[in-house]
Amino acid sequence: MASSPSVPVGGGVPGNGARLHSMRLRAVLWMLGAAAVALPALLVAYGPDVPMQPSRAPVRHGKVVPPTVLPPVEPVEMKPVTPDEARAYNASIPFVRGPTPPARPFRFKGNDLDRQRALDCLATAELYEAGDDSDGERAVAQVVLNRVRHPAFQRTVCGVVFEGSERSTGCQFTFTCDGALAHVWSDTAWKRARTVAEQALSGRVDRRVGTATHYHTDWVVPYWSASLDKIARVGSHLFFRWTGWWGTPPAFRMVYSGGEPRIAALGDRFPAHAGDDAGAATDPSGATGQDAATLADAELPRPTATNDDLFLVTLDPKLDPATLSTLALRACGARKYCKFLAWLPDGQKPSALPLSPSALNGMAFSYLRDRSLGYEKSLWNCRIYPTIADATCMVRRPGDMLSDDGKNAQKRPAEAQPLAGTPKDAVPDSPVLSGVRRKSETPSVPAATSAAGTRGDDKG
Repeated sequence: MASSPSVPVGGGVPGNGARLHSMRLRAVLWMLGAAAVALPALLVAYGPDVPMQPSRAPVRHGKVVPPTVLPPVEPVEMKPVTPDEARAYNASIPFVRGPTPPARPFRFKGNDLDRQRALDCLATAELYEAGDDSDGERAVAQVVLNRVRHPAFQRTVCGVVFEGSERSTGCQFTFTCDGALAHVWSDTAWKRARTVAEQALSGRVDRRVGTATHYHTDWVVPYWSASLDKIARVGSHLFFRWTGWWGTPPAFRMVYSGGEPRIAALGDRFPAHAGDDAGAATDPSGATGQDAATLADAELPRPTATNDDLFLVTLDPKLDPATLSTLALRACGARKYCKFLAWLPDGQKPSALPLSPSALNGMAFSYLRDRSLGYEKSLWNCRIYPTIADATCMVRRPGDMLSDDGKNAQKRPAEAQPLAGTPKDAVPDSPVLSGVRRKSETPSVPAATSAAGTRGDDKG
């Protein structure tokens, strides 16, 4: 009897199982491929919105300014961020730890006209910076008076408030150069602001803001904001002091002595600032423009009794600052070496060298000639004369003393130096703010497509 043909274990035709397995594998791979294409498309179409991360703008870092170098007051420059980004960034900067000692009470020393002009300028700053809000006005008034007593700023109330107002940008208080003074406040608002100003000039201290010299609103980010110590918040304003010695009470050593300039922009409202020569006192230094070339020879300064090549001069405030070089040239005459150092009447002019820090801070103008070295240079104190070109501004150096006569104390290179008798290598190699926060502590600032600018945003 014939036997049946053999059948593979598992039954079926040989090779069918392998083909079935291959088909199943292809189906699975096809489904996985389809899912790989479909899922991203579905996520894009129906998934949640992912917030765009703004790009990071570079953060400027300055150098800690030691007590022997006066910190510069830089023109204001804002980060290009939106108000919301600014608020987030400002919130990321912590308040400084440790004590925030209050400022000393302000002691007014001046005549009745000085008092009236200071009151007018201070009330104006309060109202246009803080609005009709007495609480905010007190903080603004304290910052202004802190600046008056700090050697980095001008030494009068009106000078501090209107510093840089002759420029369309770069003013220290934006309302002085952006047209905001055209806004009209009610008599009631002015009365409240003047009451706050009177109290501050009489010694009332706003302890909340301590020794703050800078502030800005929380919806803008000045470049200096992370470089200083954040010490207080009053309403929407954040208040800062310089880090290091320049933010401590001993740094606020300047003594107020009056000499308030007339501000022509306030002449329509305040009689103390009115005058027939409207516009003549727009420069906060108070200079009215007499040309030094018109002085008679008998009116020219004379050298010191002990050194015929040294002039220590008290300037007539009426002299046009642009002609002070002419005054120095006429006084020095044909001398091969001549050092001409000048102060305004309240600038603490010394009787001899070396100069004290206060005398150096108060110096208004210097001229140095040394023909043996081919050196000749005039420099102005641009804190006193803000309209002078930056290239001829003194570098303020409160710790350096000038030599006894300057002739043989130091060899100078033929190139111009920042201040007669000061070493070149002691000059900062780039613009700096004192008390710069360390790099690791400074968060990056988000860049944005639109800039934010507002009242009170640029006290730097």
